[in-house]
Amino acid sequence: MRIRIVDAFTDRPFAGNPAGVLLLDAEEFPADPWLQQVATEVNASETAFAHPLGDAADADWALRWFTPATEVRMCGHATLATAHVLRTTGTWQGPIRFRTLSGVLRAWTEGDGTITMDFPVAPLTPAEAPDGVAEALGATPLTVLDTGPDLGDLLIEVADEATVRGLAPDFAALARLSRRGVIATAVAQDPSGGYDFVSRGFFPAVGIDEDPVTGSAHTALAAFWSPRLGRPALTGLQASARTGLVRTRLEGERVLLSGPAVTVVDGELHAVP
Repeated sequence: MRIRIVDAFTDRPFAGNPAGVLLLDAEEFPADPWLQQVATEVNASETAFAHPLGDAADADWALRWFTPATEVRMCGHATLATAHVLRTTGTWQGPIRFRTLSGVLRAWTEGDGTITMDFPVAPLTPAEAPDGVAEALGATPLTVLDTGPDLGDLLIEVADEATVRGLAPDFAALARLSRRGVIATAVAQDPSGGYDFVSRGFFPAVGIDEDPVTGSAHTALAAFWSPRLGRPALTGLQASARTGLVRTRLEGERVLLSGPAVTVVDGELHAVP
């Protein structure tokens, strides 16, 4: 069984966010314990498993995502990585529809080779700052928002870009504050720098202390920053050590997420189910 490691939201190896990708031949998923064991072995933020749906009317491929610790309901970078593998291996051409826990997600390749994904917008609801969040995050929240059941994150605006870049959270404390994680964000210090806002994503509750580039978080970040900045199309920089850019476009209750990807590892998985 072929297994790939794809760096998403980057056009060069060892940047962006790595994802494991396995395209399965059968028209059903193997048992969950095997899926989790593979994801734990790969030890990337997420490993994506996809299988064809045959003549299904609603979607073309079924898609699931696992962190090293658990399954998640939504993942942007591993969806991008899966679409990239389907395209570059010739397995699928043209737009593709993925059946997922977050509904049907569409992806297609743009003329410049980047991949655009159509995701639901995260519903943002003002929330009280949980006790201890400033100490756990290492910064004072300016705004705290709940991102809804699919994400399960807290979106926290902090003072400025330098604050986002300098965060050194207490991950054990953060894990107790949300269902999935905490997204910290601020407006870009220099709008001419090629991005409009900056973020970092911390998800210790699902086994990822810091995610390098979180596509799904941008379903909330786009909903937050587009009204603030007065433009539907924005670019976000996730300021992890690997860094990556996510282009967003808010379209009603949907958000388009775009970026490139590059395959770094293409190998054989011998521990088949």
